[in-house]
Amino acid sequence: MNNQANISKSENNGAATDAAMMPPVDVIEDASGITLFADLPGVSKETLNLQLETNSLTIEGQVALTIPQDMESSHAEVKVPRYRRTFTLSKELDGEKATAEFKHGVLKLSIPKAQHAQPRKIEINVA
Repeated sequence: MNNQANISKSENNGAATDAAMMPPVDVIEDASGITLFADLPGVSKETLNLQLETNSLTIEGQVALTIPQDMESSHAEVKVPRYRRTFTLSKELDGEKATAEFKHGVLKLSIPKAQHAQPRKIEINVA
């Protein structure tokens, strides 16, 4: 089994940047939009960065690993102290109205559908 299956490398202007872990993410879609739940253990609000562009969302966070000074690790599951994950978004979503909450290492990001993409009821007039 490959221990680095959840580690990716990203590129920035053609140069490879630091490797990053891919956080597990649940995406739930309903008629009003999407909600993402990303597990980011060890990340603080201050080291969490969300970038929402026209058609992409990037989640990045630095992991704060505190190891006591006189302790040495014999095995480490976290080899890269950074999370990064990028998603391609539908044009039906309205990024301007996105909201985010971060609590106990779990990011909840809600992005509603644009007004034109939301279902609407058509009223029937009696003739």
